[in-house]
Amino acid sequence: MFSLPSIQITLAFVSSFLLVLYSTPRVINIAKNLRLFDKPGRRSSHQKEIPVVGGIVIFCVFILSVLVWGGINISEFNTDYIKMQYIFVSLLIIFFIGVIDDLVSLSPFKKLVGQITSILVLIYFCDLKIDNFHGVLGIFEINPIISYLFTCFVVIVITNGFNLIDGVDGLAAGIGIISSFCFGVVAVLMSQYDMAVIAFSLIGVLFGFLKYNFHPAKIFMGDTGSLVVGMILSILAINLIDNGFLYKQHSYVNKGPFLAILFLSLPLFDSLRVFCTRILRKKHPLKPARDHIHHALLQLDLDHGKTSMLLYLFSIVTISVFSFLISVNISFSIFLLAIFMNTVLFLPFYILSKKK
Repeated sequence: MFSLPSIQITLAFVSSFLLVLYSTPRVINIAKNLRLFDKPGRRSSHQKEIPVVGGIVIFCVFILSVLVWGGINISEFNTDYIKMQYIFVSLLIIFFIGVIDDLVSLSPFKKLVGQITSILVLIYFCDLKIDNFHGVLGIFEINPIISYLFTCFVVIVITNGFNLIDGVDGLAAGIGIISSFCFGVVAVLMSQYDMAVIAFSLIGVLFGFLKYNFHPAKIFMGDTGSLVVGMILSILAINLIDNGFLYKQHSYVNKGPFLAILFLSLPLFDSLRVFCTRILRKKHPLKPARDHIHHALLQLDLDHGKTSMLLYLFSIVTISVFSFLISVNISFSIFLLAIFMNTVLFLPFYILSKKK
C-alpha cells in the first residue's frame, strides 16, 4: 500500500517535527541560564532580549533525521552515502560559522571565506555544481572554471538571502517551509528520495521551530539557523538545476533553473535588490541594514505577525501562478518573474517615499 521511500519521507517529517517541539523549550531554558541572548539594537526590530540559539536545534535535529531516515536501506534510495557525508561536512562548516558569529560576531569577510570553504566541499567531493544553463540566454554547457565560480555565487546569494530575511519573527522559518516543500514535491515526483528526505526533514524541523519563533518569538534561529537553512536550500536548488524536472511523459529538463529561482523568489530577488543598491551606494553588500522588504512593511505599521503572514501568502501565490509558465521559453519565464518580483518589492519603498 505504501512504499518504503514514502514511509521514510513521512517519518523524517514527523520525527523531526516532534523532536524540535520537545527540545526547543529546554534549549530556551538553557540559553536563558547561560544568557545567550540577541540584544535589541539599532538594526534589530525587537524590544527585549531573546535567546538566539535556535540554529543549534535546527542543525542537530535535521542531521539526526537525515542520518536515520536517509540511511535506512540506502540501496533502495539509490543514494551515494559518501556524497551525503560530505554534504554533512559542508553543513558542519556553515554551522560553526553561524555559532561563532552568534557568539562573538564575525566580520562579513570571514563569514564569506567560511562559506566559500563549505561550497568547495560540495563542488569537489559531491560534484554538486551548476555546469549547464539549460538554454537560459541561449547558454547551455559552461566552462568548468565558470561553473565553479557561478556555483559559489549562487550558493552565497541563496545562503545569505535567508540570513538577511531573518529579521522578522517567523519569516525565515516560514519561507523556508514553503521553499523546501516545493523542492520536496519535485524530488518525490522525480523519485529522488534522498533529496526528498532532506527537504521533508527540513520542513519538519522548521514547522516545529515556528511554534516558538512566530510572533511574539520566544527564540531566534540566529545566523546559525539561517545560514544552515540557506545552505540546505542551496543544495536542493543546485540539484534541481543540475537534474531538471522529469515527470511521467513530460520532460522539463531545461526548466530546472526557472523552478529553482521561482521556489526561492522572495529571498533571492530581495537580496539581489539589496546587494545591487548597496554596491551602487558603495556599501558592503553583506553587512546587516534595514533595507529589506520586511523592514519596509514594518515601517508601514504592520507588526511582525502580519508582515510574515503577508510574505508567506505572497510567496505561495507567486509560486502557484508562475508554475504555469513551466512550458514557456525559460529565458522569457525568468524575465517575467524578475519584472514581477522587482516591481512588487519596490512598491512598499515607493509608498514610504510618498509618505515622507
